[in-house]
Amino acid sequence: MSIGVWQIVLILAIVLIIFGAGKLPRVMGDMGKGIRSFKAGINEKDDDESGKISNNSSASVSAESKDQDSVKS
Repeated sequence: MSIGVWQIVLILAIVLIIFGAGKLPRVMGDMGKGIRSFKAGINEKDDDESGKISNNSSASVSAESKDQDSVKS
């Protein structure tokens, strides 16, 4: 079930009635800032997790090289 044009018009009319024409730009601007902040937080979390993964993989590589060095000795 998809949303049709009339449903979108009805939703926009209800939002306009609730917030009024004067406050609508401010409300939409605040909503845009919230979405940008949310996306930034998600990207930051992904960057942190990828950093942890690369740190763990480099640590395991160095541990493997130490094991190989001790076997050679």
